[in-house]
Amino acid sequence: MQNPSVVLHGPHEAYVEDRPIPVLSEVNDVIVRVAYVGVCGSDVHFWNNGGHLSKVKDPLVMGHEAAGIVHAVGPNVTNIAPGDRVALEPGIPCRKCRDCKAGAYQICRKMVFAASPPYPGTLTKFFASSADCCYKIPDGMPLEQAVLMEPLAVAVHGVRLAGVHFGHKVIVFGAGTVGLFCAAVARDFGAALVLSVDILENKLAFAKEIIGTHIGRTATPDSALTPEENARLLVEAHGLEHGADIVIDASGAEASINTGIFLLRSGGTYVQVGMGRRSVQFPISEICDREIVVKGSFRYGAGDFETALGLVERGCINLKPFITNVFPFEQASDAWKATGRGEGIKNVIEAPRD
Repeated sequence: MQNPSVVLHGPHEAYVEDRPIPVLSEVNDVIVRVAYVGVCGSDVHFWNNGGHLSKVKDPLVMGHEAAGIVHAVGPNVTNIAPGDRVALEPGIPCRKCRDCKAGAYQICRKMVFAASPPYPGTLTKFFASSADCCYKIPDGMPLEQAVLMEPLAVAVHGVRLAGVHFGHKVIVFGAGTVGLFCAAVARDFGAALVLSVDILENKLAFAKEIIGTHIGRTATPDSALTPEENARLLVEAHGLEHGADIVIDASGAEASINTGIFLLRSGGTYVQVGMGRRSVQFPISEICDREIVVKGSFRYGAGDFETALGLVERGCINLKPFITNVFPFEQASDAWKATGRGEGIKNVIEAPRD
């Protein structure tokens, strides 16, 4: 095969198939030989539900968290060269619309995003991108860890939107990869307290290790209690007095969303990072009564990948413990299944070598 790719045809139907090697169609394009692809919750959703295949006729090449080695570059590319090791930002905006010109390219309606139909994903041997969406990684960073720059950039974006700074008390719901990174980034942005909340004890144990005992705490909500009751208990248990300054939800779970709102102090900030159901019950009166600021956070924007790389390069965040398993290319579905079962923190798929 010239360009082996993992292609999803429907729920629980994915096969390794040959696809054409991409070409340099624009002067600022690059072709990357993919080394590793991380598994995200959206991959699990696509695997179980067939993605958005009902909207397109063609099957879908999976994957969007990727790192690799630059294979070829267009004539106008000056920031990277063949042989450079890079982390990929998997979305290319139009750069011309109002949102792009305002610096909010992450909400560009014409975004070309990997594995977002009809655009092919990164679970392939060769992947075409734009040079400005490829970030050179530090010499000491293994390529399998570089796939984590994408979820770390998601966390950086959410924490920046929240406005975390020195002295803030921050609560993060969800201790998956993005939630863990949100907690770690909040710590590095100067939070005085970071509380990770999840229902899985193994995730919380890892969170405690990552955040650090000097400011990090963990908690498990009681499913038998209402969100308001859980919030009250958490406030009392962690000395939050009038509530947290900032709540970031990286779970998408309705109970977490509601508990988070009740946990905030008056005038506090709530940021929704995690994706869940399209519609949930939401205590809107609390927003009005206490002038709570609510923000949505979508992927990553200007400067987020650079900030993420800087945090790793300066030793603020250690990526090595996050990698749980590396699966062979032909066993991509096993990686999705393991992630769907909640096994490990970040499962990674190795791209074809030959």
